[in-house]
Amino acid sequence: MKILIELPTWLGDTVMVTPAMDNIISHYNKPEITIIGSFVSIEVIKNHPKVVKAEVLKKNYISLYKIAKNLGQFDVYFSFRSSFRSRIFKLLISSKNKYQFERNKYQNCHQVEKYNRFVNHCLNTDFEAGKLNIYRNIKTSLSKSLPIVGINPGASYGEAKRWYPEEFAEVGAKLSSHYNILIFGGPNEEDIATDIENILVDKGVSNYRNLAGKTSISELVEHISNLDLFITGDSGPMHLAASFQVPTVAIFGPTRDDETSQWMNEKSIIVKKNLDCQPCMKRTCPLKHHDCMNLIKAEDVLKAVQSLD
Repeated sequence: MKILIELPTWLGDTVMVTPAMDNIISHYNKPEITIIGSFVSIEVIKNHPKVVKAEVLKKNYISLYKIAKNLGQFDVYFSFRSSFRSRIFKLLISSKNKYQFERNKYQNCHQVEKYNRFVNHCLNTDFEAGKLNIYRNIKTSLSKSLPIVGINPGASYGEAKRWYPEEFAEVGAKLSSHYNILIFGGPNEEDIATDIENILVDKGVSNYRNLAGKTSISELVEHISNLDLFITGDSGPMHLAASFQVPTVAIFGPTRDDETSQWMNEKSIIVKKNLDCQPCMKRTCPLKHHDCMNLIKAEDVLKAVQSLD
């Protein structure tokens, strides 16, 4: 059974699609999976044992035609994207059956459940959404002088989701006697990671590594899988941590924790302020005060860390 799956674009969404993807695989006899998607999504999923081919989709429309023709014939096609570009690609793909996710059709539930309900609707099944499932490319067992805490200040969605570097640094400084520190971040988040690093240095902390902008996706997965604690905003790495059951304190501001919190991580706690203006789902604070993040202090997060013990 030849199956083509178009993955979501973002890291976090791609991690959250894995239970639905596993249910597709379990439904069919001897599935051979081809995945297409963004560079990030392909890097996250390509090590799945049922994936036989992976293709990065380029942004220009001419390349869509070429890729569709080169991929050949499939028995079934699932797209977990609902963009106009993906709808065009669906028309170009040669497949006996074609299914496309409709973002507005599945409401009032976690994103993992939205993807899973889509699959159940397509296949006329009643699969439950299982745990997140990421296959690592490199499996290492680190020799640790201390447990490792990861600090992840970035969030691709927008600055409204970001907690403040001085607060992250305060948490890191207080934990540094018990943990070695890894600072995470993508290429666009190096500035905030450097701010945290500089504050740690001013506080006399030396047992840290700043990895912002320095890791591949495979390396990011490996580092997060080896963490003993993770301090993060609502982000893609947060969902990676959930897939490896890393004890996590997740800081939420403008987004819906009922839809994008960690899935099935028993060692996860959310820190948020429950303001009347939450969740606004805006990339920047429309009220200009950013209180959903501004009112969260290092002490709040440190208390949450203690509650995980």
